[in-house]
Amino acid sequence: MEIYFQLAYLIGAILFILGLRGLSDPKTARRGNILAAIGMGIAVIASLFYPIDNPNNNYMWIVGSILIGSVIGWISAARVQMTAMPQLVSIFNGLGGGSAMMLALIEFLKIKSTFSANGLLGVIILFTLLVGSISFSGSILAYLKLDGRVKDKHVVLPQHQIINIVLMVGTFAMLIYTFFNPTSLNIGLSLALSLIYGWSFVAPIGGADMPVVISLLNSITGISAATAGFLYDNQIMILGGILVGAAGTILTVLMCDAMNRSLLNVIIGGFTATGGGAATDDSGKTVTSVNPMDAAILLNYAEKVMMVPGYGMAVAQAQKQAKEIDEFLTKQGIEVIYGIHPVAGRMPGHMNVLLAEVDISYDKLLDLDDSNSNISDTDVVLVVGANDVVNPSAEDDKSSSLYGMPVIKVWDARQTIVFKRSMNPGYAGVQNPLFFKEKTKMLFGDAADSLKKIMEELKSLN
Repeated sequence: MEIYFQLAYLIGAILFILGLRGLSDPKTARRGNILAAIGMGIAVIASLFYPIDNPNNNYMWIVGSILIGSVIGWISAARVQMTAMPQLVSIFNGLGGGSAMMLALIEFLKIKSTFSANGLLGVIILFTLLVGSISFSGSILAYLKLDGRVKDKHVVLPQHQIINIVLMVGTFAMLIYTFFNPTSLNIGLSLALSLIYGWSFVAPIGGADMPVVISLLNSITGISAATAGFLYDNQIMILGGILVGAAGTILTVLMCDAMNRSLLNVIIGGFTATGGGAATDDSGKTVTSVNPMDAAILLNYAEKVMMVPGYGMAVAQAQKQAKEIDEFLTKQGIEVIYGIHPVAGRMPGHMNVLLAEVDISYDKLLDLDDSNSNISDTDVVLVVGANDVVNPSAEDDKSSSLYGMPVIKVWDARQTIVFKRSMNPGYAGVQNPLFFKEKTKMLFGDAADSLKKIMEELKSLN
C-alpha cells in the first residue's frame, strides 16, 4: 500500500520540477504555475492519507485549517493590486517560515525529556526553529517596510552591522546551550533571539536592495520547509523545500552580483538603509521640464526608443499606456525596447510581471548589460517611475549610499525624459543628479496620465 503513496510523491516531485522549468519563460509561466499547484495538491492529499501508527488522524482540524487557509489565500490573491504584490509575497513567505517554526516547537515539546539523546533529530529541530523564526520575523518586517507602515529611521540603530553580528553569535550560542540543556525556558530564549535576529537582519536593508532580501528570505523559508520535512521523514516536503531554497539562493546570488554586493553583507545586514548615505548636493540647479506635446515630437522623429520602468509605473498602473505607445511607434517603424534593471520595483522580476500583464513581448525586454549596450544609439529614453536604478551617483559619487551599484546609464542616450510626480528622491532617499543633466527632460505628473496625453499628441501628429 505504501508504494502508492511513494508513487504519488514522485509524481508531485516531477510536477514541481516541470513547474519550475515552466516558470523560467514568460510564455510557459502560467502553465508552470498550474503544474506546480497540481503537484502540491497531490502531495497534500497523499500526506493526508499516508498510513500512520496513531489512529487519531485529526482530519477535522486538518481539513478545517485547509479550507480556512485556502479561502483566505484565494481572496487575498484575487484582491491584491499589482503594486501590493511584493507585500503579499512577503506575508506568504513569512507564514511558511512561521509554520516551520511552530513544527519545531511542537517536536521539541514531544521529545524534551530525551532531547539531547536524540542527537541529529535535536539538531534538526533547533535548526528548523532558527531558520523558520528568521524567515517569519524578517518577512513580517519586510512587509511592514514595503507597505510604508514602518520607516527605516524607526528600526535602524547606530552600528547596526555590529549588533547583527552579536545577535547572530548570541543566537547560535543559545541554541547550542539549549541542545545540552533542553528546558522550556531555554527553548523560549532561543526562539526569542531567533525572532529578534530575523527582525534586526532586515531592519537596515532598504532602497533598491529590498528585492534581494525578499529573495533571500524566500530561500530561508525553503530551507526551513526542507528541515521540517526531515522531522517527519516526508520526502516531498524535503524536495519541495530544497527546490525553493536552491532557487531562492541562486536568485539571491545573481541579484547580489547585479547589485555589486556580497552575500555576506546580506546576512549581517550590510545593505544600505534608506536615506543612510549622502547624496550629491544639487541645490541651486534647475531642471528642464517638458509637456506631453514636446515628448510626443521627440518620440515621433526618433528611430529607437527605450522605456525604463520602475516602481512608479506599478503605482500609476501605467503599463497599459506604455503598451499603447509601444504599438503605435512600432507601426511607424520605430524600434521600441525596454531596459529592465534586476532590482527595479519591490521584488525580483517585478517589472517583468508588470509588463507581461499587458502582453508586452518578452523579446523586447533587455537585461542590465544589454540595456547599457543599447543606450548610446537610442534616440529617446523614457524613464517611467524608475529612480535609484538610473542614478549617476552610483558611478561617480563615493559619498552616495548607492555607490557601486550597477545602474542603467540613461544619460548616455541622445535624449532622456523622466516621468515623475515631484522632485522627491527615490526609495533609497537619495537625490538624483540625472534630473539636472543637460540631455534630461522632466515630465511631471501621474505617469499613466502623462503617457495617455503623449499618445493623444502622437495621433495628432500623424
